[in-house]
Amino acid sequence: MTPPDVTVVIAVYNTLPYLTACLDSLVRQSIGPARMEVVAVDDGSTDGGGELLDAYADRHPGLFTVVHQANSGGPAAPTNRGLALARGRYVFFLGADDWLGDEALERMVTAADAWESDVLIPKQVGVNGRLVPQGIFDATRASVGFEDSALAWALADTKLFRLDLVRRHNLARKEELKVYSDQPFTLAACLRARRISVLADDDHYFLVLREDRGNVTQRAGALDRIRGVAAVQWVAAELAAPGGQLDAIRARHFGWEVPQLLGEDFLALDAGLREEVCAGVGELVRRFAAHEVYHRLAPADRIRLELAARGEYGALCELIAYEAEHGAPPVVTEDGADGVRRRYAGYPAFRGGAPGAADALFLLGEEALVAPEPSDEAAGPPGEPAAPPPTLVQQLWRGAVPVRVRRRLRRHPAWRRLANAVARSGSAANGGGR
Repeated sequence: MTPPDVTVVIAVYNTLPYLTACLDSLVRQSIGPARMEVVAVDDGSTDGGGELLDAYADRHPGLFTVVHQANSGGPAAPTNRGLALARGRYVFFLGADDWLGDEALERMVTAADAWESDVLIPKQVGVNGRLVPQGIFDATRASVGFEDSALAWALADTKLFRLDLVRRHNLARKEELKVYSDQPFTLAACLRARRISVLADDDHYFLVLREDRGNVTQRAGALDRIRGVAAVQWVAAELAAPGGQLDAIRARHFGWEVPQLLGEDFLALDAGLREEVCAGVGELVRRFAAHEVYHRLAPADRIRLELAARGEYGALCELIAYEAEHGAPPVVTEDGADGVRRRYAGYPAFRGGAPGAADALFLLGEEALVAPEPSDEAAGPPGEPAAPPPTLVQQLWRGAVPVRVRRRLRRHPAWRRLANAVARSGSAANGGGR
């Protein structure tokens, strides 16, 4: 028997009423039932989802294969079971509360064949408030990588995978993970793929955020999330090339998933769990060298990570509570002896609040100070001492200070006093000229 072009694998657990739209979208696929198959694994649903799958299989013989099993506690086990039954040249993982555009599978298979893609990422759009990072979908591209695209932000398994790639490398979900089990799988596939492609010229795939927030990702606890991130980082440490590729993956997780564990909700946890989360985050930071990508993270995030890594539990709680009450901290500006102006986030932990916390953690930005340019005007007649360099007031009057610096100065409370000083001294100091 000729294998189908694509197998769609669905792990199903209590996803009514969304499951109906999902299954209807598969029945409507333009690729046709002769070129596709659907393997749906009912993971012990109690809402009638299993019976609905059986009804679709009866109405569409040969299209649906339905497997029923006891609840496993997460999507990894039913997904693995469905994957083991896949026969297509490609496999696509579809959420049971999501659906596909009518031409999605046909267009994906056609593009993957033309580009010889091992992994193909179709355009995805969030509905019902679902947020889907769109950076990877800036353009249709036959080949993308971690260093030249937002691929690190697209590690969900909602992709078309060449089944031969999956089989050759024995790729499967880690069933012990309650959350993020798709990310290590997807990352390993991408790092082993000969070519990863993006199909972004249409909305091929739609994501639905369940109104009851009932999916496992929404319900996962902080420690489950830490274990999930660790699993992804182990894959990156093993397979990613050092440098830009590895840094892109680290920056994504330490700039997004991990800082979310140390937000305002952290303070609502009981004291014992807070300490466990702090210790767990600290271990992630140390083990996977998050400090190497601190420069790519927001200051608030890298400060939290470093406090956790240092075991500064009290200072971490104080910082989170401070930001929850006051919002963004004040900006501390300093002009260094090295001719550089630096701006720092003035958190309580800045210089003294957390022992050993380096200034660089709090750095918001820096720029070279403007040095006065030597000119003939500054030199007096022969034999007389040279005139002193122009003051900041005189530089402003002459326009020597860059426009963007002047604009910032104009927002400073002392600007009006400075402007008045310019008005008083400008003619005398500069002969009335600009």
